[in-house]
Amino acid sequence: MKDIKDYINNDFKPIESQDLIAEVQDYFLEMTYSHFPVLEEGIYIGSIAVDDVDTFDADKKVGDYRYTLEPFFVRTTTIWLDVLEVFAKYHSNLVPVLDENNLYVGYYELEDIIKFFHETPFLKEPGGVIVVEKPMVDYSMSQISQIVESNNGRILGMFVSEASADTIQVTVKISLGAMNEIIQTFRRYNYEIISEHQEDNYIANLKERSDYLDKYLNI
Repeated sequence: MKDIKDYINNDFKPIESQDLIAEVQDYFLEMTYSHFPVLEEGIYIGSIAVDDVDTFDADKKVGDYRYTLEPFFVRTTTIWLDVLEVFAKYHSNLVPVLDENNLYVGYYELEDIIKFFHETPFLKEPGGVIVVEKPMVDYSMSQISQIVESNNGRILGMFVSEASADTIQVTVKISLGAMNEIIQTFRRYNYEIISEHQEDNYIANLKERSDYLDKYLNI
């Protein structure tokens, strides 16, 4: 599998702060990017948005609209999940990449990162997905790992999929195995199972008892 850094792109040169807005407007007509990086004397100063460019004075320079530039970026060391988060947070299909010295090295395209995501074991390898929830104060990634591994499960990936001031949800991808035992162990440790599972005997037993009670009450 490729490293995410293999997807750093330099097909198009970054926009310069001294470029005319008219040139940038023409630039965006030829591309489908929502944003594009702007450099000033080789230093990244932010990304210009296509929606903003359409409203700017064509005779002015990009630097005249410095205050509108969005300063988001990722590092060459940023992991793919955090890169995806930046794409989502800024509603962009392009994210600039800087090195540890803040030097511009290129950009990621959303399509490429999604492609990379699909090649990760989290999606590619067969397995089951469990979504668990617990109060924020009791949350522990190490405990989640221990619960899975104590039932001979192997974690292919996990991440925080939802969080509030009180609770946190964690999505866990597990190689196929004793899924029901893992679910029951999570419950013993007071985790709420958010996802639905065909193998979940606890839910199945509750449903059987509920159906029995319904029949009994209707007699």
